[in-house]
Amino acid sequence: MLRVGLAMLQGARHEHAEALRGAAKELGFEVDVVPCRTALEVSDDWDALVLPGGESTTMRIASQHESLLNGLYAWMERHPMRPVLGTCAGAILLANPGGEHAPFVRVDVARNAWGRQRDSFEAAINVDLLTPDGRDVEVDAPVADAFSHQPLEVMSQGAALLAGAFPGVFIRAPRFDSDTVRCEVVARLGNEIVGVKDGARMALTFHPELTLDRRFHRWLLHEAIQAKEAVP
Repeated sequence: MLRVGLAMLQGARHEHAEALRGAAKELGFEVDVVPCRTALEVSDDWDALVLPGGESTTMRIASQHESLLNGLYAWMERHPMRPVLGTCAGAILLANPGGEHAPFVRVDVARNAWGRQRDSFEAAINVDLLTPDGRDVEVDAPVADAFSHQPLEVMSQGAALLAGAFPGVFIRAPRFDSDTVRCEVVARLGNEIVGVKDGARMALTFHPELTLDRRFHRWLLHEAIQAKEAVP
């Protein structure tokens, strides 16, 4: 059983939870997805962490009262080998944590650089990432949580999958400055860098949780297992 912290700041939080459960089922084990809303709920028992998308400025403001972001950053600093997946605004929070925290992924990033909400789009992404294959299993349909939130039904974006690419969903997406990348590139949209990895921290400018391709969530869980097994 792996325990994955999920920052409940904003964005597609519940969709990430569904993607993690689906990825765990594809890998053949169980995962406990732990929602986190305050610094007091941050736990050293977590094996991994997900920072979902949203609006990064709003997320910083919303987290101030309960010091959630500082708690999450402190967790990352205590556990540098435990994997973190940051998507869209979560990528901004990894690249530009602010305060006294050093960047967790070494790249400059610009907010909403692809345009407004109406400029959101889908496109096939080329991925260069060693990811464990998942079993072809039936994954249960998403169900409403205790707050009656019904996760979105996601599509397979079959054309991208048939082409061997990843079905990228970009919603008011940030943009990496390619000239400043000082870590590993794991995803590209044409010549544009849209995914980077710095050690155990991964930042994506798109939303993998809104597709049925769970390779990035499988990567997170596989890395968590590896880190857990490496502990004496």
